Amino acid sequence: MEAARKSSSSSAAAQKIEKKNWFGKMLDFVERSGNKLPDPVTLFIIFAILVIILSHIGALAGWKAVNPSTNEEVVAVSLLTAEGFQRMMTNMVKNFAEFPPLGLVLVTMIGVGVAEGVGLISALLKKVVLSTSPKLITVSIVFSGILANMAGDAGFIVLPPIAAMVFASVGRHPIAGMVAAYAAVAGGFSANLIVNMLDALLAGFTQSAAQIVDKSFTANPAMNWYFLAASCLFIIPLAVWVTEKIVEPRLPEYKGPKMTLDKLTPLEGKGLKWAGIVTLVFLALVALTVVPENGPLRGENGSIVISPFMNSLVPIIMGLFLFPALVYGFITKELRNDKDVAQSMAVSMGGMGMYIILAFFAAQFITYFNWSNLGVIMAIQGADFLKNLGLTGLPLLIGFILISAFLNLFIGSASAKWAILGPVFVPMFMLLGYSPAFTQMAYRIGDSITNPITPMFAYFAILLALAKKYDKNLGLGSLIAVMLPYSIFFALAWIVFFAIWYFLGLPLGPGSGIFLDK
Repeated sequence: MEAARKSSSSSAAAQKIEKKNWFGKMLDFVERSGNKLPDPVTLFIIFAILVIILSHIGALAGWKAVNPSTNEEVVAVSLLTAEGFQRMMTNMVKNFAEFPPLGLVLVTMIGVGVAEGVGLISALLKKVVLSTSPKLITVSIVFSGILANMAGDAGFIVLPPIAAMVFASVGRHPIAGMVAAYAAVAGGFSANLIVNMLDALLAGFTQSAAQIVDKSFTANPAMNWYFLAASCLFIIPLAVWVTEKIVEPRLPEYKGPKMTLDKLTPLEGKGLKWAGIVTLVFLALVALTVVPENGPLRGENGSIVISPFMNSLVPIIMGLFLFPALVYGFITKELRNDKDVAQSMAVSMGGMGMYIILAFFAAQFITYFNWSNLGVIMAIQGADFLKNLGLTGLPLLIGFILISAFLNLFIGSASAKWAILGPVFVPMFMLLGYSPAFTQMAYRIGDSITNPITPMFAYFAILLALAKKYDKNLGLGSLIAVMLPYSIFFALAWIVFFAIWYFLGLPLGPGSGIFLDK
């Protein structure tokens, strides 16, 4: 009997290992395949050349689609012409200089780099790690990442390098911390406790799309808030589980430098104290520009969600790191004069060389892709394909989620895709009895789940550059294989959660239900 139990137990264990090995083999295949790809810089060059060739083929073949938001015909534009060549040559510098993530990254790194260089971040991490249970570190990083998306793209720049240092400080692989933070910010775009600028931006497109059917319809930025907040309850533990049970075990042993956890020196303690005081003063000054009804960073009609304040988050975040870092540096004698300050900034910029190179070629590729209209045509035809499948009810909505997730691999901007998809699917689902808020929520899920793995997302290149700081041999395939479990499990869990919400008929936000009559 005992032998039978042991045999049964061994069989169950073997099945468990087999399942684990099956998933591991799939990730290994992704990693091997991806690592056979050229260097990311070369890859962006190849992509740019392919876009040029495909744009010419598309123009000759007459590829076109009707944009439902403007009723204008969108045709493929060839870049393989004299005019196209002139456009590429004369706009090359402009494409690079106006690449949105470039300035955001470099400006933010002025503050973050100085804070890291003078030792402020290290001292703060020591303080946090020594007073926080190691079991809660992953939870705190994931939670911070989800909340960070309310600050727009800044979370992609600030959080991953800090998370890497936190993990290294407790003897864990820094890349695990980095990807957990990135997955939380990128994959958690449809989970947040606070209504933010993206909610307002998407609501504007939803309202114009809904008015195709109902001229009196008005959308409010909080119409998905209940669902967004509730999503945090399962996304946070799920991301923690993926990090600790799937991602970390796949990473090789980290043999790089590890932060020491010695107690803070009296000088470091004094520096942290005054850095904290400066931080509070800085936040108070920022509050004076926003809290009063006539604050200079308030938007029209006193709005904060859509306002100069939201557009000023990057310099605000830079100051939030820079001013406390300067005070800390002078107190601890890491900085002694203005020359040291300038040198510290220069050192932080010096570490961004690889990213700047990646940004140059990525900017050309993305710009060529936009000029060719291939992305817009692909999105419109994908929407038409789903519309013509003949599905109804929940299966149709899940199909819409998957189509949105697929298109997100090619068009990173959430608002750009929604500007195309919204006028097709919002009216279509309204005619089926579903509210615009519900259609928007389905879109947002699809837009989020593939964010962690799409190379079209400009910050993926930043993540790769940062990861190479800890593993110089890390390839694109390795990084995608590490990020893929987040997308897979986020997709499965979110679709199930979406279906449960649908069957329970719960409200999505204040005054917004699943159906038009609720």
